[in-house]
Amino acid sequence: MGELDLIALLRTTSPVTRFVLAILVIFSIWSWGIILSKALLLRKVRRETEVFWKIFRKARNFSEVSTAAVTLRFTPLVPVFNSVAEVKSSSTSPTKLQRRLQRSATAQLTLLEKRMTFLATTASVAPFVGLFGTVWGVMTSFAGLANANVATLRAVAPGIADALIATAFGLFAAIPALIAYNQFTYQIRNLGGELDDLQLEMLALTEQESA
Repeated sequence: MGELDLIALLRTTSPVTRFVLAILVIFSIWSWGIILSKALLLRKVRRETEVFWKIFRKARNFSEVSTAAVTLRFTPLVPVFNSVAEVKSSSTSPTKLQRRLQRSATAQLTLLEKRMTFLATTASVAPFVGLFGTVWGVMTSFAGLANANVATLRAVAPGIADALIATAFGLFAAIPALIAYNQFTYQIRNLGGELDDLQLEMLALTEQESA
């Protein structure tokens, strides 16, 4: 059994299949760019989040945390902390502080989820784009076979291979996007839990300092 010559197969594809493959390649390249950048970002976020919690546990007041955490630029906990640390000395009620914390936490989670929608779209749409190319290729293949004098496997095989390559490219684009989307969603959900913990601890610390 000979090895599959992908380059030769691509050269024999129909214009419609090439158009479908071009769309899938764009989806794949774009999603991989998002995957790599998001993975690096979340890696930095996790490291700095651990550092922030160590600072927060050791500090005795808000000013110590603000000073020690000034170099942390990626963790969403710092902006949420600063959103209240800036106003905690004023006569702001706990309810208003809590709403301020929640708004800041929501804004930070929204930033972390940026471009995640494209990964979800790629995971759900790419297989169907590939399926469209496959269905079109099969239709074209059987239409050509109907006009042929002799129906043989050798006659229909190139058309079937032309059709199935679109499905393969669709899965190639969709599977990494789906895996990355689920993994990133899990990590961001965990960060959301840590933001909730930070809100509770900051409200408790504010009440202690006000007492």
